[in-house]
Amino acid sequence: MKKIAITLSLFLVSLVSNAQLLSDSLKIAGNYRSFHFNKPENGTAGFSLVFVLHGSGGNGKGVRNGAMSLEKMADREKVIVVYPDGYKRYWNECRKAATSQANVENIDENAFFDGMISYFQQKYKIDPKRVFVVGTSGGGHMAYKLALTMPDKFRAIAAIIASLPTDSNMDCAPLGKPMSVLIINGTNDPLNRYEGGEMRTGDVYLGTVRSTQDTFRYWATLSGYQGEPKKTLLPDKDPSDGKTIEKYAYEAAKKREVVLLKVINGKHDYPKDIDVYLEAWAFFKRQLNH
Repeated sequence: MKKIAITLSLFLVSLVSNAQLLSDSLKIAGNYRSFHFNKPENGTAGFSLVFVLHGSGGNGKGVRNGAMSLEKMADREKVIVVYPDGYKRYWNECRKAATSQANVENIDENAFFDGMISYFQQKYKIDPKRVFVVGTSGGGHMAYKLALTMPDKFRAIAAIIASLPTDSNMDCAPLGKPMSVLIINGTNDPLNRYEGGEMRTGDVYLGTVRSTQDTFRYWATLSGYQGEPKKTLLPDKDPSDGKTIEKYAYEAAKKREVVLLKVINGKHDYPKDIDVYLEAWAFFKRQLNH
């Protein structure tokens, strides 16, 4: 395998779903942290960077299977899509009660993401003002952490089936800066309950999280919004699934956009009425005009 300087080693080139996937790693605090990304067909100067984050127990290549719609439009939309791997399949996000090795060892995720952004700036000349992140479940919690602790590095985030930890379960030091945030949560989620409370799956306890409404309100308040958000009903493209989606949005000139997609009867999964990754990209693109 060909090695490149400064602890970067190119260890895999493969063809998946007719798209070339590259893999690389960075040495962060003594640990090699890996990530995978689509190989753009043409020049990449000025491209956007979108991190797609897997859930707890997953990996980057696994989450790619659900995000191929985002990757398929990457060249047209001038995007590099990156699928990082968590540390031993988990992220060191903001839930204090989490017992994964990433949390126990207090893995420096900020250094990892900062390193990846620098990597793509140096190697592919991406635009550092066009960096986004979309995460599912534990990946959504990691997206929140990046927004809370590294807000100047990201233009916007999307968190799917994830809510902010309660103050008693918060293991991060929020900087309190506004951020453009898209939240997609289901009302019947048995793990990340819409009304908040304890998170438990099997023998794994993850502490308590805020309700979806409180999470939505947190980001809206940071952006200076008051009053009620604008409500619309999204088209029900799959009536057979028993789910519908209500959209609640705060948007104003010179303010960060904050949106909640409330999936009525949604569980800890993706709704079929929308492609969550294309929805996230549409949200991200709107932020480029703010």
